[in-house]
Amino acid sequence: MKIAIGNDHAGTEYKNAIENYLIKKKIKVINNGTNGEKSVDYADYIHPVAKQVESKEADLGIIICGSGNGANMTANKHQKIRSALCWSKEIAELARSHNDANILSIPSRFVSLKESLEMVEVFLNTEFEGGRHAKRIDKIPKT
Repeated sequence: MKIAIGNDHAGTEYKNAIENYLIKKKIKVINNGTNGEKSVDYADYIHPVAKQVESKEADLGIIICGSGNGANMTANKHQKIRSALCWSKEIAELARSHNDANILSIPSRFVSLKESLEMVEVFLNTEFEGGRHAKRIDKIPKT
């Protein structure tokens, strides 16, 4: 599995912890995020993640900013992307199982580091259920 990850200045600490967690799990990481805390524009770090997931260079993506909203909105401008803003492991699980989300957006200022790692674990280990959910996903334009 290969995960693309991106973050702005508000998500650097979380990105570093998530990246270390993924590497320990032997998951390849494409780090598109900033490594500092100096203010940057989130879109510059989120577009590459969305492009890598779109092109299947990465299997899934994780994006992080203060509220999670800016990153999520940016990612969802890309075709074939279903980015989900999540604030609990239960929401992350539903995003994958019901919505076939392929990017997890984390609001670093509103969840703890522990909660974010739990969301990542659930997001990566939950499969899309298909069935009645598939017909709904098919109604979301992909091109």
